[in-house]
Amino acid sequence: MSLIFIIIYTVWFLSEVILSLLLRSKNKGSKNKDNGTLKILWVLILIAIFLAIFVSHFNFPITKNTAIYYVGLLFICTGVIFRFAVIAYLGKFFTVDVTIKENHKLKTDGFYKYVRHPSYAASLLSFIGFGLSYNNWVSLLILVVIISTAFLIRIKTEEKVLINYFGKEYLNYKKSTKKLIPFIY
Repeated sequence: MSLIFIIIYTVWFLSEVILSLLLRSKNKGSKNKDNGTLKILWVLILIAIFLAIFVSHFNFPITKNTAIYYVGLLFICTGVIFRFAVIAYLGKFFTVDVTIKENHKLKTDGFYKYVRHPSYAASLLSFIGFGLSYNNWVSLLILVVIISTAFLIRIKTEEKVLINYFGKEYLNYKKSTKKLIPFIY
């Protein structure tokens, strides 16, 4: 594994750890409704990463073309950049735990015009890139299945909270916008 791979993996992982530490809701002016899903998310992510790395030692190549490694790194970087752009766009309302903040506003434009959960979509793109960078279809499958499952568990909790808080406004938004993958799902 080259230095560029190690640097990108490390920056990506550390950025998520830092986000998790810095962007938790504070008790003042917020109502935490996370129900432990942040812990579930982290556990499933770590399991998926461990399994994907373990399986990558077996020969299940996606392609013989070595460019796949760099395509994977490009997906990781694109996902990280997109995720940070979504976080910046949501601004003070973004937290890593499921929370309704004081004077919370429902975003339905920008990234949120195409998917209800663009931060998860961006993160999923990075995980797809991680699987591609190992050029192992079993690793890729493990990552996509486990990470998607983790995100769907989390999304279910988030959407209950958003429906409770925004009511019909969120239900109408939900009808007109895809959940995770633009134009598809």
